[in-house]
Amino acid sequence: MSELYEQQCEACRADAPKLNDKEIADLLKALPDWSVVEYQDVPVLTRQFTFSDFAKALAFTNKVGDLAEAHQHHPAITTEWGKVKVQWWTHKIKGLHRNDFVMAAKTNRCL
Repeated sequence: MSELYEQQCEACRADAPKLNDKEIADLLKALPDWSVVEYQDVPVLTRQFTFSDFAKALAFTNKVGDLAEAHQHHPAITTEWGKVKVQWWTHKIKGLHRNDFVMAAKTNRCL
């Protein structure tokens, strides 16, 4: 199996199955700096990145934005001085899909 960052997102339907706890735990092993946080009963794949200043944080935000547009899968991104929080989940299924982990791995490569 190829690395997560090498994989492509697949088109996700509203009836696509959510990942179960074991699948999430297995995929998290490949993304040690990411965690799953519940927001309003929806699991969200989350990571905070740190930078030495706002300009570097903003440049990273723009790279992640370009990545999201290229794959038509969009995260929540919060940019502050010296830090960027990126959160992936699949809106259509109100949960986590393999696509979210693929995009998190691709996000790591934006550094």
